[in-house]
Order: sequence, then structure tokens, then C-alpha cells
Amino acid sequence: MAKPCEDLSGLTPGDFPPQRTPDACEECLKEGTFWVALRECRSCGHVGCCDSSTGKHATKHFHDTQHPVMRAVPPANWVWCYVHEAQGVLE
Repeated sequence: MAKPCEDLSGLTPGDFPPQRTPDACEECLKEGTFWVALRECRSCGHVGCCDSSTGKHATKHFHDTQHPVMRAVPPANWVWCYVHEAQGVLE
């Protein structure tokens, strides 16, 4: 059995900061491109598009910043850790 990801342990919705660009991908807005779904960074509130989107800006944000955890936007009950490639749920 896989060890639980410590980055996801005990997270609640209140652990996420306000979104920097509510309901929009920050980079897609600048580029004039479109997104499929959005992800919010737990560390800084950056909103980027998911990997099904052309830009894959949420994953690029992780590679640029090493901020490990994100959640779906609009806020969903699940979270993802890029470092451990693990999914969890908010408490």
C-alpha cells in the first residue's frame, strides 16, 4: 500500500489563498487562449489551466515554482500533489 502524501494530509478549503485570477487561467488570459478546466495553487493562489488544456499552465506553474499542491476550480473536494503524484480529499 502506498504511503499517504504528507503535503495533502489534513488540508481544508481554508488552507487555500484567494485566487489571483478568479475563474480564469492567468496565462491564458495574457495569451488570449482558452482552457478546459482550472486548477488553483495552494501556495500562492495562482490559477492555471489543466493538462487537458493546450497551455497546461497549472503543471508549468509547478515546474517553475515547485509549489506542490493544487485543487480544481471551482473549488472541488479533491486535491493533487505534483511531487508525489498523489490525489487526496479536503477535510
